[in-house]
Amino acid sequence: MKIVYSDKHAQHDPQTFIVRGVKQRSAEQPERATRLLAAATGAGHDIVVPKAFGPGPAASVHTPDYIDFLQVAAREWAKLPGASAEVVPNVHPARGPVTYPKALAGRAGWHQVDTGCPIGPHTWDAALAATEVATTAAELVLSGTREAYALCRPPGHHAFADMAGGFCFLNNTAIAAQHLRAKHARVAVLDIDVHHGNGTQGIFYERADVLTISIHADPDNYYPYFWGHVHEAGSGAGDGYNVNLPLSLGSADAPWLAAGDKAMARIRDFAPTALVVALGLDASESDPLQGLKVTGDGFHAMAAKIAGLGLPTVLVQEGGYLGDDLGRNLVQFLAGFEKGHS
Repeated sequence: MKIVYSDKHAQHDPQTFIVRGVKQRSAEQPERATRLLAAATGAGHDIVVPKAFGPGPAASVHTPDYIDFLQVAAREWAKLPGASAEVVPNVHPARGPVTYPKALAGRAGWHQVDTGCPIGPHTWDAALAATEVATTAAELVLSGTREAYALCRPPGHHAFADMAGGFCFLNNTAIAAQHLRAKHARVAVLDIDVHHGNGTQGIFYERADVLTISIHADPDNYYPYFWGHVHEAGSGAGDGYNVNLPLSLGSADAPWLAAGDKAMARIRDFAPTALVVALGLDASESDPLQGLKVTGDGFHAMAAKIAGLGLPTVLVQEGGYLGDDLGRNLVQFLAGFEKGHS
């Protein structure tokens, strides 16, 4: 399989993550991508350098105000008296009628939903490179490649059109789906990350041309809490085109794969001509975030089910953190995907 990768991801190395009021280093570290790359190359997959697309693909799903903020935030933050090394907001707008602020501290609160998305001096460069990785993978598929894997970092599926969150800044999965729309009238997005793909859901929530499905740990007691519930089915033209399949915390292979069967049935009913998979490996039993208990065999089996759809497919890396099985689970998934096509 063709693996699209950029080493620019390492320019984003977040140091700030506040959990239950305690500051710690983020779990979203550069080593994630280097481990995944080593595993993929060790398994014999081909590495492709991404093309330069600039901010155009990001602008296809994100708002101008948000893109401007991401580009200038770190530089302007550094000018504030006593500012930290990373942009971390301490104020957020209340629900209800609100006004977009002029002050940078206010803009930070507007655009960064939580403390899992600190912006450093080169976060924009790394996030932009990740969109180019995703777009290059989509281009390969548009050009006739059966499937391609975008080894994106930082991840993206928690990023809304105008909001960062959960380690994510630009929504690589949504960008890939939107890019595929250039030639495909209907595109499906299947998110198998342990966390609900709330940003992707939000971007396509009122659209009927992109079906979004997410299999994830129940948000009643797990991030992102406010999104990912069964009743969120889309609105307006998109009513019925968003499907959430939450699972009880600690669920293992059997319920995860059963949810996969439901997802496959809905995708077949939608009859798309292309697919994007938000490939989170953090559903693993050994992942430090401990939401689900999926084994390597489970990843292999899910990949085979997805490949059985027979669709041109872009795989976009989302979560998956520094556990012993991270690279092995990627290799298992890619092997299962290739077996499902054979």
